[in-house]
Amino acid sequence: MSRTGHRAVSWPRRAGRAVDPYVAALLATVALAALLPATGGAATAVGHGADLAIGVLFFLYGTRLSTRAAWTGLRQWRLHLVVGASTFALFPLLGLALGGLAPFLLSDPLHTGLLFLCVVPSTVQSSVALTATARGNVPAAICAGTYSSLAGMVLTPLLAAWLIGSEVRFSADGLLAIGTQLLLPFLAGQALRRWTAPFVIRHTKALALLDRGSILLVVYTAFSRSMAEGVWHQITPVRLLSLLGLAALVLGVALTLTSFTARRLGFGREDRVAIVFCGSNKSLATGLPMAAVLFGEAAGPVILPLMLFHQLQLMVCAVIAGRWSRRAPGGTGRD
Repeated sequence: MSRTGHRAVSWPRRAGRAVDPYVAALLATVALAALLPATGGAATAVGHGADLAIGVLFFLYGTRLSTRAAWTGLRQWRLHLVVGASTFALFPLLGLALGGLAPFLLSDPLHTGLLFLCVVPSTVQSSVALTATARGNVPAAICAGTYSSLAGMVLTPLLAAWLIGSEVRFSADGLLAIGTQLLLPFLAGQALRRWTAPFVIRHTKALALLDRGSILLVVYTAFSRSMAEGVWHQITPVRLLSLLGLAALVLGVALTLTSFTARRLGFGREDRVAIVFCGSNKSLATGLPMAAVLFGEAAGPVILPLMLFHQLQLMVCAVIAGRWSRRAPGGTGRD
């Protein structure tokens, strides 16, 4: 039982184990889209399949979070405010700060993608896994990641329209599409949780494969569309290296500032762990379908910065989580 009184999902405690296979799977998916992009009727079928897969993914998110835990988590409003400020204020400000530099290093689609990365909500899965590894406040991480995803369904399109401008297809129909694809399945998972939660808890490992398979299918769909549009000639190795450097810079600043802020505000060690990981991580599962709605056929290059950042956050934060675990009370090192 967790400290919130509900039976928590058995999230993996060693987040680093899944990094390498997942990175390889993402790279293989991009390569497959480059060599065998879905076109015509196949593209339509794959697109519908990706939409369905993301809906199932958010249904599972709704099933995994007990209603009691969600309401109990509201008591830690200070923690959630700090995470929200990092996700939806600090990151956009970092995007603006890089605005004068990025256009000289990146193509327009990659620059757009870097700005989009800065307005995507926090992740649930990796934040919780990393927090568990570092012996942090797991229930708070579950709630913080979930609240961020829900808030992002409104804030991400609004912030994207502000930062990026006319390239974003911002409209009431777009917000409705995001809500239909992400929010409604989540609410359905909450409503049916009484019957579906036992099955989900028993099959956590198998459903984790479904989670990642859903993301891979969305990646394949987006990159296939981009191949059909012929936009990849703008992306050179130098620009990719520049993008990797800028993503690393953003991650480093986010990790440093969330850690500093959590200490200055007097949070305990377990809460600080949750704040750092939830406040510095970004969600592929939420960002990819939003990019498809907001950018349409041009979503392929736009999601590349998010993909790179996601892999960086997994690898860097897995190292940090392991170190914090050893230094935690009861660990092998000093606190």
